[in-house]
Amino acid sequence: MASATAAPARSAATARAPRLEGEEEELACNDVSNSVPSFKAADTVVQLSESQKPKPVLEGLQFGTVFTDHMLVIEWSSEGGWGKPHIQPFGNLSIHPACSALHYAVQLFEGLKAYRGQDNKVRLFRPMLNMKRMLKSARRACLPGFDGAELLECIRKLLEVDQEWVPQSDSASLYIRPTYVGTESSLGVKKPMQALLFVILSPVGSYFSTGTKPVSLWADSKYIRAWRGGTGDCKMGGNYGASIYAQYEAVDYGCQQVLWLYGDDHQITEVGTMNLFLYWVNEEGEEELATPPLDGIILPGITRQSILELTRKWGEFKVSERYLTMADLRLALKENRVKEMFGSGTACVVSPVGRVLYQGENLEIPCEVNCSGLVSRLQQELTDIQYGRTPSDWAIVV
Repeated sequence: MASATAAPARSAATARAPRLEGEEEELACNDVSNSVPSFKAADTVVQLSESQKPKPVLEGLQFGTVFTDHMLVIEWSSEGGWGKPHIQPFGNLSIHPACSALHYAVQLFEGLKAYRGQDNKVRLFRPMLNMKRMLKSARRACLPGFDGAELLECIRKLLEVDQEWVPQSDSASLYIRPTYVGTESSLGVKKPMQALLFVILSPVGSYFSTGTKPVSLWADSKYIRAWRGGTGDCKMGGNYGASIYAQYEAVDYGCQQVLWLYGDDHQITEVGTMNLFLYWVNEEGEEELATPPLDGIILPGITRQSILELTRKWGEFKVSERYLTMADLRLALKENRVKEMFGSGTACVVSPVGRVLYQGENLEIPCEVNCSGLVSRLQQELTDIQYGRTPSDWAIVV
């Protein structure tokens, strides 16, 4: 039989998730570690799988198709509050047919990765920012709050159990998918009285089948990813499900991803499921790295924030959060002011853009991915931190 044991108790000094330098202040500001009723990682019950699945061959592995031996499950109800966290064999969930997540999209998720360095240590990249964003999404979905530090510690315990699944490769990682759904077992648009928080793990290689080659984008105002007052700044499944139709239309036009536009002036917002950056010489003749501001439409990406902080620390060019339009891009390309354009996200880190199809015109974007361009430099510096080649407070050793 599978074994069931309570997780060993940790001392008071280590009962919570590991802290980065200066993180106590950050947690206080971000309301991630708070006084709301929450499950406790120290109460985690571990039930080990009787058998272990074979590890996949990483070469050619399709993103998110293989899963590890175990998962984390935590239940909540309005009557009993949070239950104990359970690490258990990976398996299907049992839910009521009237589940509110199925009918009214009362659900959200996060995405982060575990990286194995050459020193064989496993690291997480700025995971408390994921906890902050998840709690923001939960509030928007009317799902109960929890202590983000406790969830991170539960994830650490899950990684300890399935640590052999973290690839021994500097081009692969273990994707971590925390998911939070309303499981109210009655019809009616209302705040759920039951919920389920679970975490699954999946070894992954490159997100795009083209690897780090430049992607092509279809820019059209026909479809809108998000709007002011909506949920574009939250990581909710409905934002992604509603984008699939447009994605397939982009493919019909010979493009790989959608460049999402907004408003009558065709503001550039996001690319596919990524934040977008434009490295150019702006209208004032300044060398600038620009990305759309967080105005409620844009998802506050962890990689996005890291790129902004990293490049501002370099102090080599202007770094701005500003609105960009297709007219701005067109004119800049005509005047040879565009240096590079790229998307950023957890799945791909940075992804260069090579072409934009807009109003029947192919806009060719300069790319320097095979030499000393900004995309290559950011990819190197960020992955050096993630895999432990460069010491940084942004990386937490599991």
